[in-house]
Amino acid sequence: MSHSAIAKRVESEWHQAEWRPASGLTQRLIWPDEKSIPDKFVIRGKEELTKDGGFAGKVSIPTMTIYPARGKNSGTAVVIFPGGGYWCLAMQLEGTDVCDWLTAKGITCILLKYRVPGDGLFPRSGCYPGNKAALEDAQRTIRMVRAQASQLKLNPHKIGVLGFSAGGHLVAATSTLFDKNIYKPIDATDKVSCRPDFAIAIYPGHLTEHTNKSYQLNPYVPVTKKTPPTFIVQAQDDPVDGIANSIAYFTALKKAGIPAELHIFSEGKHAFGLKASPKLPVSAWPSLAEKWLQSNNLLAN
Repeated sequence: MSHSAIAKRVESEWHQAEWRPASGLTQRLIWPDEKSIPDKFVIRGKEELTKDGGFAGKVSIPTMTIYPARGKNSGTAVVIFPGGGYWCLAMQLEGTDVCDWLTAKGITCILLKYRVPGDGLFPRSGCYPGNKAALEDAQRTIRMVRAQASQLKLNPHKIGVLGFSAGGHLVAATSTLFDKNIYKPIDATDKVSCRPDFAIAIYPGHLTEHTNKSYQLNPYVPVTKKTPPTFIVQAQDDPVDGIANSIAYFTALKKAGIPAELHIFSEGKHAFGLKASPKLPVSAWPSLAEKWLQSNNLLAN
């Protein structure tokens, strides 16, 4: 089921509760003027929602949770942006599940719970430049991870981003707007680069907005020669935005001479995460991503 379909069915199903990571892991505040983590709203319970785990919404105070690499540490880190149309966040399907996958490959994951309204303004209320909050959170988190690379046993030149749907847009935004002052610097961390070293976008959304042509790239994700190498996955039968977003972004990357891979599968629809049916070829995308990471020297030897 698509995020939009879920959103339309769950407004009456919000349950007040704070989203929490697994035992032993701690959410960290990313802005120094915020003193506490208040209760949030998490969708739990019925039918499709149970299948995909919790969806966090009404996030006003963002946090990041570090999932340390298991086994041989590659020194690589990935900041994870769950999708949810900038309305809510698929914290398990496009968050913790992904962290479990990548940490087993020796990659440190940073799961970002970025600000989303969760107020029924689905689906375009949170997209930059209309709302800067999510992009501010993403840039700040990348800077924090790079600034703390030594303590986290990371290579500061191997810090990437991975996102789904709206999180895929956030991947593109962080990959193209890293030189833009989205927020006013507040401390020494903000002097550190927020450019990702690599990027993975899975069924990205919002990449053809603000245009008159469906296959024309959103001008607010200005691809340049400094945009990082990118891996993109898309299903042709995606009912949410179709394939235009992925094709527009890949075309811009190609024109800029950026190393990029685009995998379009005939079936898979939207929001398949890591749980696509094994009967479908799209279920192979994680292994393809691993090969891409390996070819870019981002996995442990």
